Amino acid sequence: MEIKKTEAAIEAILFTMGESVELSRIAETIGMDAGTTEKIIHNMMDRYQEEDRGIQIIELENAYQMCTKKEYHEYLIRIAMQPKKPALTDVMLETLSIIAYKQPVIKAEIEKIRGVKCDHAINKLVEYNLVKELGRLDAPGRPILLGTTEEFLRCFGVQGLEELPVLDPVQIEDFKAEAEEEIQLRLDI
Repeated sequence: MEIKKTEAAIEAILFTMGESVELSRIAETIGMDAGTTEKIIHNMMDRYQEEDRGIQIIELENAYQMCTKKEYHEYLIRIAMQPKKPALTDVMLETLSIIAYKQPVIKAEIEKIRGVKCDHAINKLVEYNLVKELGRLDAPGRPILLGTTEEFLRCFGVQGLEELPVLDPVQIEDFKAEAEEEIQLRLDI
């Protein structure tokens, strides 16, 4: 195996394993003797140091591990502290779509459409800044009116609500029939 491919294989092994790997296992995996493998790894270690890379290979009792250099830990901490992009569950997506198409809408109307409580989904959508309070309905109890945010538009790649896909009237009727059928099945049980 040519030296570049051997180094690439060692890099792949160390990166993928994420923990220290014994020299003998690395040598066996790449099909070389331990002495040659050790020389290649030490050359890689020296080159990483010379090139001032963000990663390094360290030696731990006849084993090697790829890790980040200490001087870059502050960057790792910063990236780890950044909020992750929210993952939306099917329940949240369904709730969000109802809000997007029916806004301004109150929670009771969303629950009537979905047929179940949706407090958790709404709270998560508010936390992810996809839904916000638009005001209050002038009715008993003054329920909160919900609508989508600019972040919603950014996340879904639309400039305005008018760009949302238009629902096919035939499909809407099919959905209504399905829902009524499901309700009837629940009542019959």
